[in-house]
Amino acid sequence: MKTEPDAVARIQAEWRRERPDLDSSPQGVIGRLHRVAARLTTELTTVYEAHGLAEGDFDVLATLRRAGAPYERTAGELAERTMITTGGMSKRIDRLERAGLVTRRSSEVDGRGRVIRLTERGRETIDAAVTDHLANERRLLDELDPADAAALERILTEWLARLGG
Repeated sequence: MKTEPDAVARIQAEWRRERPDLDSSPQGVIGRLHRVAARLTTELTTVYEAHGLAEGDFDVLATLRRAGAPYERTAGELAERTMITTGGMSKRIDRLERAGLVTRRSSEVDGRGRVIRLTERGRETIDAAVTDHLANERRLLDELDPADAAALERILTEWLARLGG
């Protein structure tokens, strides 16, 4: 069965035609990873949105939930454990606090620091969202043969470590 070239293959062919002196083969992996990542982001954020959350909201709430009881972290710890900058974190926490999903108090250790705690409503929200999120991830990964998924995880883990991530 012959398949049609995908967008990445077409881009590579155009570069080979226009710049045969360049090696466009890395685009086969990088370009497809970029496209897969964009598609996965769309698929994942749809689930977050169904729970009234943006991607960063989900990340903060999930980080607090994984902390274990009493489900709290300092704002600095949240910034370290998520993909959100400290400036963005403040805005995110403001929004989550207004929604009744977290509370904020001064740190007993550092008076300037803030401790963010998941509320009961926040815990219920993230528990429902993560249940749907993991089912969604399973659905997406089930597009691959289990052996391919395991190989991909191993390869990506090794590559990420080499890139310092």
